[in-house]
Amino acid sequence: MNMLAPLRVSPRRISTALIAAVFATLCAGCVRVDVHGDPNAARAGSPTLRIATYNTSLYNDTDGGLIRRLETGDPAARSIAAVLQRIRPDLVLLNEFDYDADGRAADLFQRDYLEVAQGSDGQALHYPYRYLAPVNTGVPSGLDLDGNGTVGGEGRDRGNDAWGYGLHPGQYGMLVLSRYPIDDAQARSFRLLKWSAMPDAARPIDPQARRYFHADAVWQQLRLSSKSHWDVPVRTPGGTLHFLVSHPTPPVFDGPEDRNGARNADELRLWREYLDNDDADRSWLCDDDGRCGGLPAGKPFVIAGDLNNDPVDGDGRHDEIQALTGHPRMLRLAAPRSDGAIVAAREAGGANASHRGDPGEDTGDFGPRVGNLRLDYVLPSIGLRATASGVHWPAPGAAAHAATTATDHRLVWVDLIVGQ
Repeated sequence: MNMLAPLRVSPRRISTALIAAVFATLCAGCVRVDVHGDPNAARAGSPTLRIATYNTSLYNDTDGGLIRRLETGDPAARSIAAVLQRIRPDLVLLNEFDYDADGRAADLFQRDYLEVAQGSDGQALHYPYRYLAPVNTGVPSGLDLDGNGTVGGEGRDRGNDAWGYGLHPGQYGMLVLSRYPIDDAQARSFRLLKWSAMPDAARPIDPQARRYFHADAVWQQLRLSSKSHWDVPVRTPGGTLHFLVSHPTPPVFDGPEDRNGARNADELRLWREYLDNDDADRSWLCDDDGRCGGLPAGKPFVIAGDLNNDPVDGDGRHDEIQALTGHPRMLRLAAPRSDGAIVAAREAGGANASHRGDPGEDTGDFGPRVGNLRLDYVLPSIGLRATASGVHWPAPGAAAHAATTATDHRLVWVDLIVGQ
């Protein structure tokens, strides 16, 4: 597992009619679609853009390992391709797809998997445009980031002292695939942004020593993004859409200082800062090319990714994911859901029994100790119109179920109308 505004009403009595009216207004843009069979059926001939996020688990612990897997024919990659061929998103973020500078893995996945029909009912899928760039995972920092007294080392020790946890540069990378042109010149990456640059950053504190976990000299160099944060402008038929994608660190695998929990929270907060257009100074919010500031008001966007934070269950600072989904620039959209997730949570038992969230909204199965959680998000902005959504999680026994088990996450999709 690679981990994740309420309406305030006065207590006076409100008539049933008024409640109904308020509910109808709030949910005018809400869509709640259970995935039964082929979600493409209601989409035929409509001017919609299907946007998805999918944590593929297509990574390897050795440098170049994913390329070698794809060259020799990889069953997991075939299953991932089968899911993508079934849902057929127009624009999709793939998390945990190892990055290589030449794009060899992306080439192989496109040519030998997506463009080859998977299974008896598969149909080839072609993406003429893609965006991929370096990530922080596996890149040595030269610093003792985990506080164990040494720099680097072998295995997990080496990974913990990378800018983002990873055993080689590019592990757990990101890949954007699109049917529509990508404006590479205007794309922004925040991979190098220092954590300490963020005002009021959640700097980790050692509760036993009662001091900051990282020494000042280390803290001033730490990067905020565990992989990267990208703003990828896509030229859709309805106008330019900003695809804001990331994969924050899981808020686990640390100690009482909760350094990963703090980092996850601030990686989520970075998107809120990017969207805010108040009078606060944004001169600190500079991308890797030195361009500073956030996304101007009125620009349509979709935030997507494995954000490694469930709104109520599991580890993590849930207030941050709640604040992001409730941001004023976010479309009020009912969470995508599936019937398969409900069945899976019931049959798995374990931690699911104590969860408070709606199991139908879960997007991944992380075993009995953690349970099923909602970690993967597609969050459209106001100004877009949602027509359907779902989590591709067929119930056990369904024909499409087997392909979904290649990763512990499930694909999340939302259909949107842009520019109308």
